[in-house]
Amino acid sequence: MPRRRSLRSWFRPPGLAVAAVAGLALFTGPAAADATSDVAERYVALGDSFTSGPLVPNQTGEPLLCLRSDHNYPHLAAEALGAGEFRDVSCGGATTEDMTEPQSLPLGSENAPQFDALTEDTTLVTLGIGGNDIGFADIVVTCGTLSVTDPFGNPCERRFTEQGDELRQRIKDTAPKLAAVLQGIKERAPQAKIVVVGYLQVLPESKGCWPRVPMAAGDVPYIDGVQQDLNGMLAEQAAAHGAAYLDVLERGHDVCAARSDRWVEGIFPTNPAAPVHPNADGMAAVADRLTALLGEDTDVR
Repeated sequence: MPRRRSLRSWFRPPGLAVAAVAGLALFTGPAAADATSDVAERYVALGDSFTSGPLVPNQTGEPLLCLRSDHNYPHLAAEALGAGEFRDVSCGGATTEDMTEPQSLPLGSENAPQFDALTEDTTLVTLGIGGNDIGFADIVVTCGTLSVTDPFGNPCERRFTEQGDELRQRIKDTAPKLAAVLQGIKERAPQAKIVVVGYLQVLPESKGCWPRVPMAAGDVPYIDGVQQDLNGMLAEQAAAHGAAYLDVLERGHDVCAARSDRWVEGIFPTNPAAPVHPNADGMAAVADRLTALLGEDTDVR
């Protein structure tokens, strides 16, 4: 049976769900080389909202509440690579469990298990997952609440490290889940090249930028470090299971960056995107790196 989720648990950004604090306490490029064309012949994109691109124009596909953009990085890369067949089954709020189980969405809609899109002749699979498994939405609700009484300290770090580092433990607990997902892809799509896509940088290394991120200044480096460790775990699991890892964490494009440099929007987006999610420039940056990794150096912006 599909899991029933509240609206809050469904719409949880995989990087940092600051929106929860506020509301709740491709363009065709040059022809690809033969090897690139072969790998993209039948492309399936799996993932959560950092893949689907909520509110990035234009929203497309079914179910509508997965909030997929036709300018998310899978669509842009598929176009640049000249993919023969392309399926984007990413969905906002997805966890590793939603690869094999139906994902319940608001208003009674449902996204089929994402693995249903895989076939024996799939040639390329991109996977962006794991952030929701470690529960960043609840983390940031806690951090935002604690910051009210200690805006310059590190109350959230203290809260989550009272008895060991709880957040790092969540990352460790997610590692075998990701391993199972990668093994499941290999079993269902044995010919496919698998690319695990990391998460774009959400926070700067220090200080922050209230009110874009309502978080105590001392907690910004801690949560940024947690995201780096999450990406590190994704890279390790990719290597252990014969998959490629796409590192997209580049400094200077976080929620605190200038509007023209920003790849992830803050709690009050100034570019079309959901709060604390990639905007169109962020999606294009990921697509650029993905096409370069696969052998076609194409600027999709």
